[in-house]
Amino acid sequence: MSKFTDQQYLKTDQYKDSSNLDARVAIHQRFSTNSYGWCNWVFDNLIKLPEDANILELGCGPGYLWKENISRIPAGWRITLSDLSSGMLDATWRNLVGTGRAFQFKEIDAQSIPFEDETFDAVIANFMLYHVSDRPKALSEIKRVLKPGGRLIAATVGDNHMREALHWTRQVDRESALPFSIPFTLENGFDQLAPVFSGVELTRYPDSLKVTEVKPLIAYILSNVPTGDLVESELMNVEKELNKELETKGEISITKDSGLFEAVK
Repeated sequence: MSKFTDQQYLKTDQYKDSSNLDARVAIHQRFSTNSYGWCNWVFDNLIKLPEDANILELGCGPGYLWKENISRIPAGWRITLSDLSSGMLDATWRNLVGTGRAFQFKEIDAQSIPFEDETFDAVIANFMLYHVSDRPKALSEIKRVLKPGGRLIAATVGDNHMREALHWTRQVDRESALPFSIPFTLENGFDQLAPVFSGVELTRYPDSLKVTEVKPLIAYILSNVPTGDLVESELMNVEKELNKELETKGEISITKDSGLFEAVK
């Protein structure tokens, strides 16, 4: 099994807490060329929900979506935030406990969602379906807990997303843990969703990175390398390469390709 979908590795290493994800998000927050912001853009797709909507987020991470849009959340929404990792869920609670909103927190495996049929108006799955080993089962579970007409909002990446950073990461990872193909992308996601849901639409988010510091880029690279797999000598070579590119060009350009599927039950 690839570490990308290894549930034990994800819980005990990659997402044992929010530190790796924080490092990856930081580079987008600081150097993205689209100033509107990913979380604002995703929330724009949620605001169409009913004022009394019941919402489940699977793989909520540290709760960035809700923290950054706290003032926009309708008072009548009931929101359950869940993650496979208890450590990540703890980070979510810490980020949101002082907001004054009554979120519910629950440790959930998307392949076995512990709620009754037709419970939710929307299920959100941001950058997490590619980590699920049995996606057909997870999609069936999501459909089951959605109300008729309910929506799945599933964000993911395209085949070329962060391709330059992926190249550098593979140079420093002795096990080459990152796969050469991601199992749920903007290119192949429609074919996985269409057999399950009555309507599926894809929208891309236009963006790129113009990085002007090497240190946060190194932190991003390290966040993708499993514990014990780092090749220190190669990391030094990559850092030299990045410093040279920054000195020559004044910035390091990185491709971004992300977006979301909206699927209706």
